[in-house]
Amino acid sequence: MPLFYQQDMHDIGRLGIWRITEDEFFFLDRVPLQRDITHPHKRLQHLAGRYLLQTLYPDFPYELIRIADTRRPYLANEAYHFSISHCGNFAAAFVSPFVRVGVDVEEASPRVIRVLHKFLNPEERSWYEQEKPRFDIEHPHQGPYGLANLLWSAKESVYKWYGEGGIDFSEVIRTGGFTSADTMNVHFAKGEGQLLTLGFCLWDDLCLSWVQGDYTG
Repeated sequence: MPLFYQQDMHDIGRLGIWRITEDEFFFLDRVPLQRDITHPHKRLQHLAGRYLLQTLYPDFPYELIRIADTRRPYLANEAYHFSISHCGNFAAAFVSPFVRVGVDVEEASPRVIRVLHKFLNPEERSWYEQEKPRFDIEHPHQGPYGLANLLWSAKESVYKWYGEGGIDFSEVIRTGGFTSADTMNVHFAKGEGQLLTLGFCLWDDLCLSWVQGDYTG
């Protein structure tokens, strides 16, 4: 079973990555296709992400999944909070019975450098330039795009955690400094503002990030 990664956070929920090696018939025997997706690989990613939900929580009710106007999937009865992400041959999911969650999985690519100015504000850009040499030494397997990819993934996770759409990545979601080898601060600057602790894991050119907690408005 290609469960690439799993973390059981006992007081919060469960987090995992599925490496997609199966064809879509494997998943269609087990999970419903709830959206009209014509692209074969995107359909496969969609199915793998939903299959992972029930891998993490066997009683996860697929039939109750709804899609919000912002395209965020949610459960009508909120028995679980969940977030799904896909990239390449990977699908990630974070499920919690207790609090709002967001997850993102990304493969490092040079295109993230081309949009750096769009999702980092000037203060973040300055921090990025100072931090990048140290990050590259500590994570050589991530390659030259690793730190930029992590910051993009962090903002995607927070965006999914928020779930309401319509926010500026560079102004509303502001990454701070690292607080440990696998956590960093993110300031969500909407309303009264909120400080979030974001967790992450790195493998070769793959990055997983996640965040959890109630939204205080």
